[in-house]
Amino acid sequence: MEKNCGLWINILSHKLRKRVNANMQSLGLTGVQSRVMYYILMRCADSPVYQRDVESAFGLSRSTATGILGLMEKNGLIIRKSVVSDARLKSLIPTEKAAHLGEQIGESLRQTEQCLTQGLSSTQLELFMETAARMCDNLDG
Repeated sequence: MEKNCGLWINILSHKLRKRVNANMQSLGLTGVQSRVMYYILMRCADSPVYQRDVESAFGLSRSTATGILGLMEKNGLIIRKSVVSDARLKSLIPTEKAAHLGEQIGESLRQTEQCLTQGLSSTQLELFMETAARMCDNLDG
């Protein structure tokens, strides 16, 4: 069977997900939770982070983001705090537990990225990023 772009992306995604999940297992997180947690930790220092920010950053549906964030809240990683100006919005606040995991999550994600991009030139990486962004746009319609 010929390997087209979609199949290669699927294979790469599977291998990456498997690697990140294995690395994060010792921290009690899934790969997706680790990336979302790291995103919240990095962003909350500058401005409030809301569920819609997570949905947008990771291309998640509302229900998927709700499930991920709900489990993170249940596991004591985040607190959802109502916003005074809009009761419908809830700010995502990392807990002390999450803050303690932040450095380990960041280091693990950096190591995975380094492994993933090993042997690629900056030109190749830039071309890949541009190509992947275009493919995303193509699928958005």
